[in-house]
Amino acid sequence: MNIAITLTVNGVVRQAEVPARRLLSDCLRHDLGLTGTHVGCEHGVCGCCTVLLDGEPVRSCLTFAVTVDGHDITTVEGLSAPGGAMSPVQRAFAECHGLQCGFCTPGFLCTVTALLRDNPAPTDEEVLEGISGNLCRCTGYQNIVKSVHRAAEIMAEEP
Repeated sequence: MNIAITLTVNGVVRQAEVPARRLLSDCLRHDLGLTGTHVGCEHGVCGCCTVLLDGEPVRSCLTFAVTVDGHDITTVEGLSAPGGAMSPVQRAFAECHGLQCGFCTPGFLCTVTALLRDNPAPTDEEVLEGISGNLCRCTGYQNIVKSVHRAAEIMAEEP
């Protein structure tokens, strides 16, 4: 038996009929066609599937889609500005080579977006703590940390 849900995903109201145990990650990827959200470990450990639920990072592989009925979801596809311009976080990751294979990048981008919203000028220690729930299989952490600081600079420079 499927359950009808309505989500606002990246600012667009979307509807789906999903089984009660459908994971949000699967709903986003398979029912709504938003494949930017990656699924790595499927146990909530790696953070690849991180999306923003009402602005807060959550593991979409641990969240049932029916539990977010009526809520706002932001995926990596929704981080860019209207018109497709990259967000400061996306620009910083590109500029500082904060990605290698890119598999973990969508989760990092969502996590860092929330981190910098809450703490626009984090220390190195706060950055490490902020991204500690996201794993990079390529171990590109130095450039990811550089990217977070660069994104903070870009955001501070923008009006």
